[in-house]
Amino acid sequence: MVSAYDELPRTPANFVALSPLRYLERAAYIYPDQAAIIHGQRHITWREKYNRCRQFAHQLQNLGIKKNDTVSVLLPNVPAMLEAHFAVPMSGAVLNTLNTRLDAKTLAFMLEHAESKVLLVDPEFSGLAQEALALLDQDIYVIDVADTEYENHATTALIGQIEYEEWLKGGDANFEWHLPQDEWDAISLSYTSGTTGNPKGVVYHHRGAYINAASNIIACGMTPRATYLWTLPLFHCNGWCFGWTMAANGGTNICLRKVDPELIFKLIAEHQVDYFCGAPIVLSMMINAPKEKQIPIEHRVEVMVAGAAPPAAIIEGMRNLGVNVTHVYGLTETYGPSALCASQAGWSELSIQEQAQLHSRQGVPYPLQDGMKVLDPETMQPVPNDGSTMGEIMFRGNIVMKGYLKNKQATEEAFAGGWFHTGDLAVSQPDGYAKITDRSKDVIISGGENISSLEVEEILYQHPAVMTAAVVAKPDPRWQEVPCAFIELKHGAEATPEEIIEYCKQHLARFKVPKDIVITEIPKTSTGKLQKFVLREWAKERAVGEFT
Repeated sequence: MVSAYDELPRTPANFVALSPLRYLERAAYIYPDQAAIIHGQRHITWREKYNRCRQFAHQLQNLGIKKNDTVSVLLPNVPAMLEAHFAVPMSGAVLNTLNTRLDAKTLAFMLEHAESKVLLVDPEFSGLAQEALALLDQDIYVIDVADTEYENHATTALIGQIEYEEWLKGGDANFEWHLPQDEWDAISLSYTSGTTGNPKGVVYHHRGAYINAASNIIACGMTPRATYLWTLPLFHCNGWCFGWTMAANGGTNICLRKVDPELIFKLIAEHQVDYFCGAPIVLSMMINAPKEKQIPIEHRVEVMVAGAAPPAAIIEGMRNLGVNVTHVYGLTETYGPSALCASQAGWSELSIQEQAQLHSRQGVPYPLQDGMKVLDPETMQPVPNDGSTMGEIMFRGNIVMKGYLKNKQATEEAFAGGWFHTGDLAVSQPDGYAKITDRSKDVIISGGENISSLEVEEILYQHPAVMTAAVVAKPDPRWQEVPCAFIELKHGAEATPEEIIEYCKQHLARFKVPKDIVITEIPKTSTGKLQKFVLREWAKERAVGEFT
């Protein structure tokens, strides 16, 4: 017998596909004359942005772009990049934001793998785009996005069939777009860093983009009509979905072509910026900017930091600048942030050092993520909240990717047991908050003892001369492995390897102290992550002579 509850119908009146496209339509309706985008002297209102996106979508349709076609963009944080996040899915296509820091060969792989039909290019990356396109045997329609804020815009030759603003003029500002037939439809394609083998294509759906955009607002306590500064590249997990978030919020996007600490301070003061996001390196640059360039921050400013856990010294440094730090954690596969270190009552009464320690954890599930647990990957059972039993952080819910494009095996492996496997090893602390101890391949086993490279890095970051630190395993004839630290010093600072080792001895168990300190420039991935796989090779090379 069917329950009366189950007989109630699902109709267009009570069930609609979730999509962030509705956020734009709403913002244009409610805040038509408010600035949606500020880029230098240029202001675009929400009504103008909505109309421009409809022109953009219409022009894509005129090019023959249809559902599930891929439109790629090689752009910094400029208005066209924000517009693409709405216009491309309005046409039914899938947006692929390419990392501008990659090499031509990798970009060519992505364009071919995605079967891209259209490519939008900023003049700063014209040469890179040409080099990538030359490696391809496929027809891609190229659109130049000329930007007067680019310092060499007047002397850079255009490479495409048409310029973006000129192209938009041919589109219909009243173009009737439609929500996806299914909220499970793909909205964007992002690629992982590809530190081993080819990058994997991570596919997001409309439902996930809608939900994580809203989740961001809840997670950072965003006030309506907020002002957001784009320190985070929009190509990185679709700017962690904040391009969609700001439409939902009805706020203002402040564009930033590149991370410049002096300009960041200036824009925060000029536009009364409330929120921004970034990796720890962005915060480090702000903290270490010359004092005369640091404009005092006299209003509430929140920053979400992701990537590696920010060292206590960075959280403390930002507090001293007047910026409150929220640590979030996630991966490309989870739409960016999928966990946060939620503040508890009483934390603010602790010392800044104690607060920083609490805030450096990965924490608890994001507001609208269904589940995050530290599980034993063998049994798939939660580890106890004892702060010592190691497991793997896993996620499940609506803000987990659809899967890897054209890679069934990797998708199945990632979702084994009904959870998304992050590969990050962690403990669950007594309060239930997760704390990463290491990536699985970064655990250093020395003389039978497990050493967390993150623990050693945390101490190194507290040294007054250290700007960046990365610790990896170095083969050792006696101990099998020992910690080897690669260090970048702050500008103008001096320290010897011997001094740093001595400092570590005062704060770490002897077996955890790095046996080798290398002061050098640390290689980074295209997304700014430290390339530990390169450092491991360097450490192996340094160990060769010790085995003979």
